[in-house]
Amino acid sequence: MIPNPISVSFKLDDGREVSIETGKLARQADGAAVVRLGNCMLLATVVANSDPKPGQSFFPLTVDYQEKFASAGRIPGSFFKREGRLSDYEILISRLIDRALRPLFPDDYFCEVQVLVTMISSDPEVMPDALACLAASAALAVSDVPIQEIISEARVARINGQFKINPGRTELKDADMDFIIAATEKNIMMVEGESSECQEADVIKAIEIAHAAIRTQIQAQKELRDKKGVTGKREYKLPYNNPELETKIKDFGAKRMYDVAKAGLAKHERREALNKIYEEYAAMIGEGDQLEPQDVALIKTYFHDVEKKVVRDMMLNDRVRLDGRQLDQVRPLTMEIDPLPSPHGSALFTRGETQSLTTVTLGTSESELLIETAATSDYVKFILHYNFPPFSTGEVKPMRGPGRREVGHGNLAMRSLRKMMPKDDYPYTVRVVSDILESNGSSSMATVCAGSLALMDAGVPMPKHVSGVAMGLISGDDGKFAILTDILGDEDHLGDMDFKVTGTRDGICGIQMDIKVDGLSMDIMMQALEQARKGRLHILDAMYTCIPEARVEMKPHAPRIVQINIDREFIGAIIGPGGKIIQEIQRETGTTINIEEVNDRGEVKIFSANKENIDKALSWIKGIVAVPEVGTEYEGTVKSIVPFGAFIEFLPGKQGLLHISEVSWSRLDSLEGVMKEGDKVKIKLVGTDPKTGKLRLSRKALMPKPEGYVEPAPRERSERGGDRGDRPQRDRNDRGGDRGDRPQRDRNDRGERRDGGNRDNRGDRPQREQRPENTEASQPQQQPQQPDNNNDDADLAL
Repeated sequence: MIPNPISVSFKLDDGREVSIETGKLARQADGAAVVRLGNCMLLATVVANSDPKPGQSFFPLTVDYQEKFASAGRIPGSFFKREGRLSDYEILISRLIDRALRPLFPDDYFCEVQVLVTMISSDPEVMPDALACLAASAALAVSDVPIQEIISEARVARINGQFKINPGRTELKDADMDFIIAATEKNIMMVEGESSECQEADVIKAIEIAHAAIRTQIQAQKELRDKKGVTGKREYKLPYNNPELETKIKDFGAKRMYDVAKAGLAKHERREALNKIYEEYAAMIGEGDQLEPQDVALIKTYFHDVEKKVVRDMMLNDRVRLDGRQLDQVRPLTMEIDPLPSPHGSALFTRGETQSLTTVTLGTSESELLIETAATSDYVKFILHYNFPPFSTGEVKPMRGPGRREVGHGNLAMRSLRKMMPKDDYPYTVRVVSDILESNGSSSMATVCAGSLALMDAGVPMPKHVSGVAMGLISGDDGKFAILTDILGDEDHLGDMDFKVTGTRDGICGIQMDIKVDGLSMDIMMQALEQARKGRLHILDAMYTCIPEARVEMKPHAPRIVQINIDREFIGAIIGPGGKIIQEIQRETGTTINIEEVNDRGEVKIFSANKENIDKALSWIKGIVAVPEVGTEYEGTVKSIVPFGAFIEFLPGKQGLLHISEVSWSRLDSLEGVMKEGDKVKIKLVGTDPKTGKLRLSRKALMPKPEGYVEPAPRERSERGGDRGDRPQRDRNDRGGDRGDRPQRDRNDRGERRDGGNRDNRGDRPQREQRPENTEASQPQQQPQQPDNNNDDADLAL
């Protein structure tokens, strides 16, 4: 029997209620909780091993977020019709949880922990990423897994100038700031988001508003924990330590490590010098006292601890960094556009020992990326991929595709550059690929800079450059701190904060911050933001020197897309029966054409690498949708020759009659030798026939009238022909005069004979066989019309 679940709830600022429940689902996990907002329900579970693995020297935390398609009443679209590996969207949410939870565990806790968050019910208006960390933290709170503090996350967005906590999906589309903040009751732990060139003060205000909402969520978790009766956390086996060995290593290596750190060496030179110190101590140990196996395993750990303290003290006290720079100094910059001849756009960006080779590829709407979640299926036209091959750090590793780090770094760069991309009416699908060729810190920010340069090199109409810089923090126990601009890899590893800021000269476009220590004040954060702004502007100045604006013309080999909008009723005319017309256009012009209906209008996109082909297809389509205008000149093709003139196709699917009298100012008896089928001829639309609506064309209207030209006198009518314009129209079945007054009679009644007799009074004439009435012979025979060169008769021929 399932016991009654335990639940608590709290309300958001707009009155929506969020509930947290435990004790009903997943009861064999160490901790489980269900968070609900609207119809969205997230199940979070946590399980931790009792003991660490032998030799374990780091904290093995695994966090996975997954959405069940059944939660939204959908079946997955994969071949196997089931959920598979995590999508990039799910990986990004998993990283949001992981980065917030990891600092909560004790430094000496090495037991394996697995946190799983699953969306079991979906609400189309609820964004689950803002609730995932709340669910995970609640599961940890009601468990005995040792965590130091309770945490939560909240989304804060600025919509129409007002900040709102956890807005709905529809509202979020109108936001110009979108941040997710994670915090404990006292400290900010993680920030990630994007904005439309907001100011540094706006970021601080958004963080403060989110932190207030997070405190409410933390109180709810504490209430749930108390209701569950959790009074303490489990005991765990502490890792083996040898304080005496640690002291010996510190005495031996501290001064040597300080000299290496102060020398300002390059990355690999510095690492080699530190390794020599380690090897020297290992050789000394081998010649002297023999260590126990567990002590040997501790040597590297203690060496790392000593190195960390030495480097941090050097930065705090000497205000000097590992490569000799000042705290706020950016490494040397080198930039180059168009280093590769074949891509549509490319750039090489180098900052110190970090280098990104970035390419841009332009494609059609057929290349759009489908991002499918349980609640949504959206196509995106801007794609950015970040690659981090092992040679970039001088290592040998198997290539297994992009990992979570690559997905996260690429997402930050994509969100930053997306703010300056053209709006939805830009017809291209754009893919940016950043290949990191060297890495010594801040490779994601190198991707932003190289991506901006490559996009402008490709001719993508970005209004401004976007750059990025990574900031670091070193804090001491005595209140000292050092904020570092453009951090190295070792400074990131040994520091207390990794704070990446991207933006233009006018404001911030993206932020990603991870804090590893408690007690980061808003004053320190504001100072870090201001220092980041100066570094960002310094890099932007160099980028504008490299390429000040986007190319006006794309490269000759880059594909062109021309987009026109048409009335929806012309969509069928362009496609044709069974796609005949559009296939013919594509075949004859060598282009690719996409047509779709958008907002009750037809949107036609013509794609080709050859501009002449695009122009040809565009002219063809414009001809199909064009409405002929009287007085307009056209170039047409002779489709057929008839005795009274020629039929000219002057727009696709539109023909008119060029009467023989309109071919030239001279009198012509025939068109033989004047024009033939397939000839191109310039004509003018002079009108339409009022009776038939046929289009009338003229060639002589475009020719100068000969000097002394006299209009020919009208020809006299012949007995059967001539000008019949004055004759009244009559029914073609009327063979005589005006029969309108003659009474109708029954066809079986022939009336009286001429001799006054009646039908039955036929004398002695023999009866003849009656023919069937409904035969062709019984019908009156029509007389053929006599053609002449008059336009009215030509219309009858049409």
